[in-house]
Amino acid sequence: MQPSFSDIVNIGQCCFERFIDSSNAPEIATLDIELAGCSNLSGDYVVGRVSPPNHTLFYSLKGEGFFRTPSGNFPLNDGQLIILPAKQSFEVKIVSEHWDIIWLNLSDSHMWQSLPKDIATVIDHAALEGLHFAMELLYLERNSDNRRAAMQIVSHYLRQLTLNNRSAASNKLQIKDRHTSRLAALFSAVDKQLQFEWDMENLSEKAHYSAPHLHRLCIKNYGRSPKQQVIHLRMQRAKNLLVSTQWPVSYIAHYVGYANVFTFSKRFKKSVGLSPSAYREQHGINA
Repeated sequence: MQPSFSDIVNIGQCCFERFIDSSNAPEIATLDIELAGCSNLSGDYVVGRVSPPNHTLFYSLKGEGFFRTPSGNFPLNDGQLIILPAKQSFEVKIVSEHWDIIWLNLSDSHMWQSLPKDIATVIDHAALEGLHFAMELLYLERNSDNRRAAMQIVSHYLRQLTLNNRSAASNKLQIKDRHTSRLAALFSAVDKQLQFEWDMENLSEKAHYSAPHLHRLCIKNYGRSPKQQVIHLRMQRAKNLLVSTQWPVSYIAHYVGYANVFTFSKRFKKSVGLSPSAYREQHGINA
């Protein structure tokens, strides 16, 4: 089931935002920036959008936030940038005690056609502090010449985000590698706690993906569902223990997450083709 989204604005009294719009910085129209801001957040902060017409960029200066999107869930920490495509719903909330960010709404126009269009994208070590200072200057400066100078800095940083065909392909590869790394990290953690009752809820929570997205990624990368991948890891560990130890089958069953030895034996035979005892007899130390 796809996650649901709604338009939400829950911004508490301890949040301070400096908005940059056409009234105080009309120059932003030259870069198809509809709205931007510098925010210092504490306490309550939850913002949700349903199919926004523009691209939304969030850059985390200090602290941590959390994003929920149709393509997965993403924490955002110091120095990370998230690009949320136009027409893709999202929800963002504060996680840390304080969270300092800058954000921009970019028109879904030809100027920004190189931005990711399909899924939310997180860029590590984006190094956008210079963009932050330029935006603060845009907000404060009343002299139009000085604002135009600040816009040159804004343009420099935003232009770096526009990608030619080669870098776009490279970016897609980086996204793929990031997903692969996150899956590997998830199932490495599972392999260290096979006795834990892993289900879709805690697998999704640990991976920071929605359940449907985690399922799609597992099928694509492993040819197995998340649940099947957990079973696969349990059976691999069980085979190793049957071969390399003299532990009782009931002990091995508990060790790999099965409280009932009969359930374990049934699953093992279905996966391996032999009962645990028969597998040990054929492949064990004394075979």
